[in-house]
Amino acid sequence: MMIRVVMAGATGWVGKALVPAIGAQGDMALAAAVSRSGAGQDSGLLVGLPANGIIVAASLAEAMEVPSDVLVDYTKPHVVKDHALLAIENGRHVVIGTSGLGAADFGEIDAAARANHVGVVAAGNFSITATLMKRFALMAAKYVPDVEVIDYASARKPDAPSGTARELAEALADVRKASTARPVSEVSGVPGTRGAAVGMGEGVQVHALRLPSYILSCEALFGLPDERLTIRHDAGSSAAPYVAGTLLAIRRVQEITGLVRGLDALMDWSELAGIGWEALAQRRNFRSATSEISP
Repeated sequence: MMIRVVMAGATGWVGKALVPAIGAQGDMALAAAVSRSGAGQDSGLLVGLPANGIIVAASLAEAMEVPSDVLVDYTKPHVVKDHALLAIENGRHVVIGTSGLGAADFGEIDAAARANHVGVVAAGNFSITATLMKRFALMAAKYVPDVEVIDYASARKPDAPSGTARELAEALADVRKASTARPVSEVSGVPGTRGAAVGMGEGVQVHALRLPSYILSCEALFGLPDERLTIRHDAGSSAAPYVAGTLLAIRRVQEITGLVRGLDALMDWSELAGIGWEALAQRRNFRSATSEISP
């Protein structure tokens, strides 16, 4: 069946990339678009395409009058929660690409989604490579307990940390063992320079930098005696990296009841999971054997 999509933030940075992408899919269609700045105008013309007949609504409440299946929200931190709850109340599934929500917000959205038997996918970053960064960092955290996160973004970004860094830190806090770093409560000088603890338990220290020339970057830094590991993701100036992941979430969210956080929850990691130490050893042994009999 055709998935009917409402795009909130249709004239924003990511929204402008998603409107044509949604229209180009064979299994989904743009049902409505929301943008206060573009209200009353054709959504196709606003993103540089031919007119598509979808007139931009000024509010999500107006867009909810149109039959649809999934709301995609790339708006602002101060409106995304209300948008999600309104869509859920109206029986729509929701894909949240807007950052700025906390654990309490997600808990409320999850409860509402379960009560209304709809699904919600919220990700700090819908980029496939950013999702890989998170996955690899979680793998490393099982072996290296000392980790901190550095979050880079433009000087004008309104929230800190970014959704990418916040989601990463919360996930790391759930899997890593106790840190060997001196507790912040025992730090003299200016303890705030140690960053903020994000996540359950002792959390993971996150340091948010806001500087000109940065778009979005995030890195997890791991340390052991005499060695370090850095896993980093850098985003460019285009919104293209977020399109494929968002389209995946649109397709999968209707299979869910309640809230799922992170694009990684929707991806098939079976191939990666199968490459363990035993598999690697077998490959090495095979290569060694074949090299011995090679002419």
